[in-house]
Amino acid sequence: MYNSDNDEVALTSDDAGQSLTTVYYDGSCPLCSVEIRHYASCEGAELLRFVDVSKSNALIDANLTRQEAMDRFTVRRPDGELVSGARGFTELWGTLPKWRWLARVASIPGVTPVLELAYRVFLPLRPTFSRIAYWVGAEPVNRTGSST
Repeated sequence: MYNSDNDEVALTSDDAGQSLTTVYYDGSCPLCSVEIRHYASCEGAELLRFVDVSKSNALIDANLTRQEAMDRFTVRRPDGELVSGARGFTELWGTLPKWRWLARVASIPGVTPVLELAYRVFLPLRPTFSRIAYWVGAEPVNRTGSST
């Protein structure tokens, strides 16, 4: 089950030496929260740091604004590189043994651009899907933020 202890609000200097993949997500979005809870419950999640960027005090770190992280799924690799959209999901999936097969599929030439196109089609529909998820019982992690 999802452990809120993995849900870090701020990154501190003590975190800098750790080789964790940081997953930035919109905790005010019920759909996103359900997805993140699932990933956080998977084997391998101890290698991930989940940062709810809907919280006003979330420290995002260098080269990424809060709004960018709210608007688009973004992951910071352990080497510091930011990847978003389909590449962000591929990075996340590659960390989790249960999902690694999908990361391998995404690595086939031509697949990531198709996944990115699908993600871009999904983005304007996300608020509608999020409302539907809420209506069927999905709860956001952060009720004070505003889902985009």
